[in-house]
Amino acid sequence: MNPIDDLFRRLRAEKRPAFMPFVTAGDPDLAFTRDLLPAVAEAGADLIEVGFPFSDPIADGPVIQASYTRALAHGLKLADVFGTLREVTAAPGWATPAVAMASYSLMFRKGPAAFIDAATAAGLSGAVVPDLPVEEAEELAKLAADRGFKLILLVTPTTSPQRAERVVKACGGFVYVVSVVGITGERDRMPPGLRDLLARLRTMTDLPLCVGFGVSRPEHVRELREIADGVIVGSAVVKRLEAAGADRAAGLAGVRQLVGELSAAVRPGG
Repeated sequence: MNPIDDLFRRLRAEKRPAFMPFVTAGDPDLAFTRDLLPAVAEAGADLIEVGFPFSDPIADGPVIQASYTRALAHGLKLADVFGTLREVTAAPGWATPAVAMASYSLMFRKGPAAFIDAATAAGLSGAVVPDLPVEEAEELAKLAADRGFKLILLVTPTTSPQRAERVVKACGGFVYVVSVVGITGERDRMPPGLRDLLARLRTMTDLPLCVGFGVSRPEHVRELREIADGVIVGSAVVKRLEAAGADRAAGLAGVRQLVGELSAAVRPGG
């Protein structure tokens, strides 16, 4: 069984959602990423989303865009990202599922099958592909399914019901539900229409529904834990690292604290 399926089966028995932080690979360098991923897992992450830096992201806000720029400024290479992930996931005791957040442009350039094979060898269980239209996803979805790898696409508040049905049928592992209209980034509150969006999607699929974009505070997580199967936090984590600057120990400590607080909030009574 794919580790993502195993995770959500276990969490459904525990009656709680997954906490799923996002980190950027190579920000500020891969040596730090090698330390960061175990720290995030130990602090309470159920699944980690690893951003693959790309020069022209289409859905990411200024915080994550800046982290991609910092990573790419050091000449980051795709093969080096896979190599670092392989080191982390092959370490004794590693048990946290991880997925890539990767532009389809990166996959296309390497070759979709080769990308999936490299990702699998690196210990990744799936990939969120934010810029792949569902109308063009059939080939990648088949390649992923044949390899037991999960293709995860996005549903937004403006996705029509007819198109949403196509998106969820193309997905594996979970559906990435965008909570707001717009780009990633911290926001004060969850949008009022999110509950209705999740309810509609539950009539279309049995896959876990995981909410991202704008989730940044424990109170957001508490609000979502009764209606979502997973809670994704990105910009708040990356911003905590950015605030620490060159002090890497402070960055790790800050992320540990934030992930600990947010992961506690997915649990009843947290």
